[in-house]
Amino acid sequence: MTTTLTTAQQPEKAARPERPRHSRPEARRRNWAAGVAGWIWFVVVAVPLYWILITSLKAQSRYYASNPLVPSSDPTLDNYRLVIESDFIRYFANSVVVTLGAVVPAVAFSFMAAYAIVRGWRMRGLRVINGLFLMGLAIPLQATIIPVYLIIIKLKLYDSLLGMILPSIAFAIPLSVLVLANFVRDIPKELFDSMRVDGASEWTTLWRLAAPLTRPAILTVTIFNGLTIWNGFLLPLVLTQNPDRRTLPLALWTFQGQYGVNVPAVLAAVVLTTLPVLVLYAFGRRQLLSGLTAGFSR
Repeated sequence: MTTTLTTAQQPEKAARPERPRHSRPEARRRNWAAGVAGWIWFVVVAVPLYWILITSLKAQSRYYASNPLVPSSDPTLDNYRLVIESDFIRYFANSVVVTLGAVVPAVAFSFMAAYAIVRGWRMRGLRVINGLFLMGLAIPLQATIIPVYLIIIKLKLYDSLLGMILPSIAFAIPLSVLVLANFVRDIPKELFDSMRVDGASEWTTLWRLAAPLTRPAILTVTIFNGLTIWNGFLLPLVLTQNPDRRTLPLALWTFQGQYGVNVPAVLAAVVLTTLPVLVLYAFGRRQLLSGLTAGFSR
């Protein structure tokens, strides 16, 4: 009996795969260089944010007399109160109007243009238009600010919110078309053919098929363009003169005097200006990252 059991157990032992001897050292191997670089980058980013936050809670009279990296023993919210009382609500409303007024038309037009370029690629005119959009990526805003200024003057839109919205739309379209076209191109052609067999028009196919399937890309360009326009400084600086038309980045100049700068108040305004951006990024971070990578990784 003992011999039989021993013989029956031998195939089971032979069938077990042998574990590799060097699996544990390989699993425990660490990329120390990447870890150190990551911590260095974290410090580079975190220290300025920490300094901005603690400085915005310091009194102006004690700013130069204290250590910049040491929090105040008696923090105060007077700087935030000063910022809010200095027409911050008006500047905030101007930034919201300019951002929404530029992002919504830019994304809608870019989505329709991307759909037309992908679906009608055989048409020579659409290929030329796509080439013009790609050329727009190579032209920076700083190189065209003087022609934009002259055009806005001719249109009698200087010192108005619409005068800032129209150039913002124009500069947001090229990258939006590029990202959205990559997503629309990845939609299987059979889905478009089935919609056509069902009798759907191009407009119906655009909004009921292409729009839901390209939702990550639409959210990506919306968030990206929103952040870019919200933080824009050059267009409001050149195209506005009336203080009532200032946006938040330009309004930071309000706290710059003739002989000095109220640094804690400026940093309090920076914190209040950054809060909407952080909220927008917190809600759309996952869509933003997936949209920026998925369209180019296929």
